[in-house]
Amino acid sequence: MASDEREIENLLYLYAQRLDDGDIEGMARLFEHGELLGPDGKVQGNSAEAIATLYSQFVKLYPDGTPKTHHVTSNMMVVVDKEKAHCASYFTVFQATDELPLQPIIAGRYEDEFRKIGGKWYFHQRKMLPRLMGDMTQHQQFSAN
Repeated sequence: MASDEREIENLLYLYAQRLDDGDIEGMARLFEHGELLGPDGKVQGNSAEAIATLYSQFVKLYPDGTPKTHHVTSNMMVVVDKEKAHCASYFTVFQATDELPLQPIIAGRYEDEFRKIGGKWYFHQRKMLPRLMGDMTQHQQFSAN
């Protein structure tokens, strides 16, 4: 049986893997008991359905069903306190498309809270703190006016 810390790390990896696979619904289910916060701390989605809708409206999927990205999560610091946990980590998102050579498009930090419900860990709250932005034009479904 995996430790609580390992189960939480696996959730972080599963989030990245599902996004890179274009499985927005599957990624959003990780937030069945949680919410997503913007850098300002405001709630952007507070259910799996709301988070799936948010990502579906933002993330551009290509004919192969993926966003042609590769999320890397690193520098994880997990602290578990019984049925609650906190994790600070870094993220870097790489992308390559027919129009965009392989490059990092965004990097920053996640501040995550987790809850253990029925013996299983879930995201309780994820705050995304982007720090470096590259060419996001091939990642977004819309263009800035």
